[in-house]
Amino acid sequence: MTDAHAIAGIPMRWVGPLRISGNVADTETQVPLATYESPLWPSVGRGAKVSRLAEKGIVATLVDERMTRSVLVEATDAQTALAAARTIEARIDELREVVRGCSRFAQLIGIRHEITANLLFLRFEFSTGDASGHNMATLASDALLGHLLQTVAGISYGSISANYCTDKKASAINGILGRGKNVVTELLVPREVVADVLHTTAAKIVELNIRKNLLGTLLAGGVRSANAHYANMLLAFYLATGQDAANIVEGSQGVVMAEDRDGDLYFSCTLPNLIVGTVGNGKGLGFVETNLTRLGCKADREPGENARRLAVLAAATVLCGELSLLAAQTNPGELMRAHVQLERDNTTAKVGV
Repeated sequence: MTDAHAIAGIPMRWVGPLRISGNVADTETQVPLATYESPLWPSVGRGAKVSRLAEKGIVATLVDERMTRSVLVEATDAQTALAAARTIEARIDELREVVRGCSRFAQLIGIRHEITANLLFLRFEFSTGDASGHNMATLASDALLGHLLQTVAGISYGSISANYCTDKKASAINGILGRGKNVVTELLVPREVVADVLHTTAAKIVELNIRKNLLGTLLAGGVRSANAHYANMLLAFYLATGQDAANIVEGSQGVVMAEDRDGDLYFSCTLPNLIVGTVGNGKGLGFVETNLTRLGCKADREPGENARRLAVLAAATVLCGELSLLAAQTNPGELMRAHVQLERDNTTAKVGV
């Protein structure tokens, strides 16, 4: 094998099982995490244990799903741009037929626009079946752009990609309008489990979430985010399941909520930009196929259902890691002791000491 075709090996372990219910899946399953950060495995594992001790497990609700691509056209002036935008939005049924002509699975579900000076930014929104939909949305947008340039007066080509999507960049728009799967996860942890497994109290986690995730992120200038480390779990899950790992940039935006319910802990993670798929680029590798099959995400289902299952499993994994880390951080020294011990154990195992 030449260097041009080498594969980077990243340590991977199956963690859990975690228990999940909701409007997409009702199951218990382990999840694969590929990471160099070895403490992540037991941390997510602790959250998974908590999920099995809760009556409903992690309740994952898929709120919305769409993939977007924005294009740019130039008009002669702002009035012409506005007239063009109104014409385009009025012809959405016609544009849906254009999309059907270039893809079996992509469907145009919405169009939004923004005008700056004489520039018209168009944001096309698609459903894309079991694919994450990057290429599918670009192909459909290319066809739409060509059609519009031929049939709408007063506009000319600007760009096939205009950053109003927004792809692999932190932005407010994706959290507001949605890009990928929007999943809300919720877990109600009995007070005895909070004490015995998480070694803390609901009140301490609530206070830390307010001070760290909400206030700390506000002071740092975070963009539609209030979480401790969504990106850690997402990257590990994405690498293990053949996803485009750069999508953790927008995927790791999201909000944690915690409430003390008479000693029980209500804990929720909202992830509005989960971009995942079970078919497409990255899915042909043997270990990816094996992992997706073991997760139950390669079953014979209606288009889109496997990807929805994968999304809620990813979101539930994030909640497990987020809960475990916040619990650790309520106790002085616990986080660092765990890192030192686990990383020392991992190094010793590798060198055979």
